[in-house]
Amino acid sequence: MNWKNSGQQLVYKTINPLITQLIKVGITPNMITFIGLVLNLAAAIIFIMGAEWSDRSDHAPIGYAGAMILFAGLFDMIDGRLARISKKESDYGALFDSVVDRYSEMIMFLGICYYLISHDYFLTSIIAFVAMIGSVMVSYTRARAEGLGVNCSVGIMQRPERILIVGVSAIFCGVISNSVGREIVLNVNFLPFPIFETITIFSVPLTILAVWANVTALRRLLYAKKELDNK
Repeated sequence: MNWKNSGQQLVYKTINPLITQLIKVGITPNMITFIGLVLNLAAAIIFIMGAEWSDRSDHAPIGYAGAMILFAGLFDMIDGRLARISKKESDYGALFDSVVDRYSEMIMFLGICYYLISHDYFLTSIIAFVAMIGSVMVSYTRARAEGLGVNCSVGIMQRPERILIVGVSAIFCGVISNSVGREIVLNVNFLPFPIFETITIFSVPLTILAVWANVTALRRLLYAKKELDNK
């Protein structure tokens, strides 16, 4: 059984009544795509506000931003489904969706990096930046390869997976921080840095994303080379 497709179909079945209502009131796919951009901007603002107005031991802003990121991700699913059901799919719509999605993702990572740097999580901020590079390159390598006639959808860490990792880990970090009510720090005497902090709940998934997104981009590059060499 293909669990990914089964899960996707379950989500589509759940949101189809909403899609029907959106069609009735004249909401277009591009409107939904733009709303997703605004929500990711809101998530970035939450990160920035958290950086400016909360202290280093308060990770609640990360949780709130994570919830907003997941909410924005729902709109990312709705726009494509709305376009198909309403029969408003178009080349420009696909281009608009891709461009806005890249802006949304980079704005999200801007907020994450701002928060991390402001609270002196320098290493994690570098990891977040590398994750942003990988996220952009996953999409770019596929788009460029398909422009050359190669269907290049291999690998993991596509946009839904990236949104889930960032959103869920951010929420979990915020919930744990709020539940404990203080910064969790585990030190080992012979190491100059903690082996665990509350932010680790967020930074470890970000590290996984950073590694596998860039691995996926390189894998797509090699796959495209193989396909182009065989033409």
